[in-house]
Amino acid sequence: MKVWLNGELHAPEDAQVSVFDHGMLVGDGVFETIKVVNGEPFALTRHLERLGRSAAGLGLPEPDKEALRQGTLDVLTAAPQWPLGRVRITYTSGPGPLGSDRGAEGATAVIIAAEQKPFPATANVTVVPWPRNERGALTGLKTTSYADNALALAYAKERNGGEAIFGNLAGDLCEGTGSNVFLVRDGRLVTPPLSSGCLAGVTRALVLEWCGGEEENLPLDDFYRADEAFLVSTTRDVQPIGAIDDVVLSNAPGPVTRKAMETFAARSAEVTDP
Repeated sequence: MKVWLNGELHAPEDAQVSVFDHGMLVGDGVFETIKVVNGEPFALTRHLERLGRSAAGLGLPEPDKEALRQGTLDVLTAAPQWPLGRVRITYTSGPGPLGSDRGAEGATAVIIAAEQKPFPATANVTVVPWPRNERGALTGLKTTSYADNALALAYAKERNGGEAIFGNLAGDLCEGTGSNVFLVRDGRLVTPPLSSGCLAGVTRALVLEWCGGEEENLPLDDFYRADEAFLVSTTRDVQPIGAIDDVVLSNAPGPVTRKAMETFAARSAEVTDP
């Protein structure tokens, strides 16, 4: 296995990032996680494009997407051929002073790979008491500032939840810590719009393209009244929700969810870079 660091492959124990890197000091960076199936990255172009949008949103230099694409392939060539894996691309502002001011040494880019264990057949989720700020400076950006997600996921797991769900300041449904949410009401497939503060998930976009559905602001209370609900993310694809806090959903998966699962599996098997 190898690690790609600023254009070069290294053994993991030899890959060194400065302790002054602002990705570590202040979370000043962005990242992408890409699913890997039998050694092939899925939707790599979409992920690299979103990495570029997130970097621009933070005011970071534009990442070299072609170098990162080749770096991803090189890392996967050197990795074991897992049935299911994941690649993590991290891009930070690089070394800087002990404060919020950025340094001038240039960005840091790292690519690593690991095996991905399959998610459970259904997910129990927990709604957390902390809202997303749909008007924040980082809204819609996939940044390395993930402490709120780590805290929320720990809160959910203490309550037997496999994923934490956020509302937003308006009191509407927003997203999970690493997932987007869809629900079914009266036969309609709906998901919160990007204006809710949720991340523009790659899998979310593909589900909307391949399976249909509508974007609609949904009061958080509507989540508990869903006929069906499911999570989507890069590493879980489409995962039915079995329970929301103490509310058990009898349809897990229900007919709309099952169709979305089947459609996504079929379409993603046809093309690896949709």
